[in-house]
Amino acid sequence: MAVMSVDAVAEAAASRPGPAISAQVLAWQTRSDRIARLLVLPTLGVSVLLTVITLPDLGAYRDHVHVGVPVAVVAALWAAALIRYPVSGLSVRTRTAVFTVHLALAAVLVWANPWFGVFAFTGYFFADELGRRGRLAGFVATALVLAGSQTAGYPNGSFAHTVTYLIMGGFNVVAVLSMARLMNRVLEQNVERGRMIAELAEANDRLRATMDENVGLHAQLLTQAREAGVAEERGRLAGEIHDTLAQGFAGIITQLEAARRADVEGAERERHLELADSLARANLTEARRSVRALRPEQLEQGSLPAALAALAGDWTRRTRVPADVVTTGEAVRAPADIETAVFRIAQEALANVARHAGATRVRLTLSYLDDTLLLDIADDGTGFHPAAGPPPGRFGLTGMRRRAESLAATFTVESSPGQGATINAAFSLADPPAVPGPQATGQPVAERQPASEADADADADADTDAESDAESMAAARAAR
Repeated sequence: MAVMSVDAVAEAAASRPGPAISAQVLAWQTRSDRIARLLVLPTLGVSVLLTVITLPDLGAYRDHVHVGVPVAVVAALWAAALIRYPVSGLSVRTRTAVFTVHLALAAVLVWANPWFGVFAFTGYFFADELGRRGRLAGFVATALVLAGSQTAGYPNGSFAHTVTYLIMGGFNVVAVLSMARLMNRVLEQNVERGRMIAELAEANDRLRATMDENVGLHAQLLTQAREAGVAEERGRLAGEIHDTLAQGFAGIITQLEAARRADVEGAERERHLELADSLARANLTEARRSVRALRPEQLEQGSLPAALAALAGDWTRRTRVPADVVTTGEAVRAPADIETAVFRIAQEALANVARHAGATRVRLTLSYLDDTLLLDIADDGTGFHPAAGPPPGRFGLTGMRRRAESLAATFTVESSPGQGATINAAFSLADPPAVPGPQATGQPVAERQPASEADADADADADTDAESDAESMAAARAAR
């Protein structure tokens, strides 16, 4: 029997949230309903054949032949018409009318001969299509017709026969409802299983799309990380070149220019040549150390205060401008990257003083606090407007600020025209947090300054400073 019609399956599926019922389940139920309609005519043929075979032995039903034959003919035409009866898309009223006609024909034929109960069984197929409310009534009516077939006729006034009829009718009702409930439960489980399979397929599709997207993001992150690493290394080399080679070359050019202006065989000329020679050798050493990403040689050989003192002494020897180094607090060994940054900032600041400030005295103060390292470089030079920004081609202040900010340090410049300048840098010694890179801040890697630009700044700085260094030094000596 058709346990659930196509419309019943769709109705059950619509009452549950989730993906649509699978097409396979609907196709299976449609095929089942079509087979049920095709079985009507064969069951009628079997009933007629059994009736003809047993009619001589069932004399009580011979008087019903004149009614049974025309009704059987009508039932045959009806069964042939049901072959094209739609399995879906009809209203409940239409389906109720079809069921009523079919059951009426079956009831009359069962009255004519009990063997037509085989044909009456097909009433269950159409009762199942009556919706939730009409299905139970249809099952009961069909069960009672079948009970007449099973008890050799409908109740005829005999108490025993009537009780037997009612017992069989009740049995049929319980049997068909139990079977229908069981089959419907199996079908619902199949529908639910199909729903789960559809959900899993959809989840797999989403997971596959997410994985494909993650593969693209991973490749993009790798590319950005590679570009960021290259840009960072180029920036480091650019800063090292500016802080060492560019400044050294500028100093060498300055000393050579001064030697040309000195007497041909004078002591002053020899002094300038010796300074140029020592600068060239020192820059060669620094260049090799920069390529290997090593710390400045002064820091490798001693503490940070000693390295600053050596730097200031060498700078004073070259420029003849006094540079004092003062250390306050208890000196401790700071992280290597912080000490390197402090040294490079002091180195660049002194170079800027020599080239641009025209100062007669410089003071470097290194202060060790509880968890902070402070560097102050003050000069009594010409000063400038910090808010105006560096002139074109200048990389000094920008490089110092980047060094400090790369270690989460603060960097400030205090100056005004005619009042000298003071540079302050404060570094935290209590596990300074890493400064987020371009990936963490959302800043595109392309916005970082490429190394070629930094190198151009350094080269332009060196060329410009080499031309102006001799004039600034002469002005400083004249001021003294």
